[in-house]
Amino acid sequence: MLDKSKEKRINREKRHRRIRAKVSGTKKCPRLSVFRSNYYIYAQIIDDENGNTLAYSSSKDLKIKEKGKIAAANAVGKDIAKKAVEKKISNVVFDRGGYIYTGAIKIVADSARKGGLIF
Repeated sequence: MLDKSKEKRINREKRHRRIRAKVSGTKKCPRLSVFRSNYYIYAQIIDDENGNTLAYSSSKDLKIKEKGKIAAANAVGKDIAKKAVEKKISNVVFDRGGYIYTGAIKIVADSARKGGLIF
């Protein structure tokens, strides 16, 4: 029998594989991928056809004044949207990484939409 943390990780990885079977990024419509660790949140825009990361943002690199995951997620969403708009990327496909679409994942998506990304 697996312990709870290992079981949760395995279930998330299964969900992520299932999502990735359906979601793929192209040059015109890249994939916005989100990863959440215990401490930080990461987002990157990926062109899967060429295997390139077009833009990247993480709460580890940003100077965030407020504490908490929600503030970090909001800052990452705004930053990734700003970087995407600078590179003339407006349409993306959202890849939630197997996480449930609540909390920090939803905040990243909402703040990226407010920043100018369409998905």
